[in-house]
Amino acid sequence: MALTLRLTEEQDRLLTELAAAERRSKNEIVIMAIEEKAARDDKSARVRAAFDYVIERDAGILAKLADA
Repeated sequence: MALTLRLTEEQDRLLTELAAAERRSKNEIVIMAIEEKAARDDKSARVRAAFDYVIERDAGILAKLADA
């Protein structure tokens, strides 16, 4: 699938520098960025879900601690 990115000159310069530093193509760098962002978002969602679970599970204890 083809995709055209509309980048500023500065963004294109940064992408070019990243690609050169990694010895990868610009396309590979963009794909890596997309995959890393998706992984971070997924991890954040899992952490939020775990936090919500603990808050719900330990609501009574947390309320007692807040009142102490």
